[in-house]
Amino acid sequence: MKPKKVIKVLERNGFIVHHTTGSHYILKKEKLRVTILYHNKDLKPGTLASIIKQAGLTVDEFLDLL
Repeated sequence: MKPKKVIKVLERNGFIVHHTTGSHYILKKEKLRVTILYHNKDLKPGTLASIIKQAGLTVDEFLDLL
């Protein structure tokens, strides 16, 4: 899955892009913080799983937001 799509899914869940540092997007929601490396390649499965965990979501909840 492309980072752009992941950011859109997290925004639907209430996250906002707090700031960017180089190619890293930092999204925040209340006390949660998620960092996403932004490039044109698909994220690796382990990286995507880590992002979902940092966002406080389950895989099913994440897929429902697609």
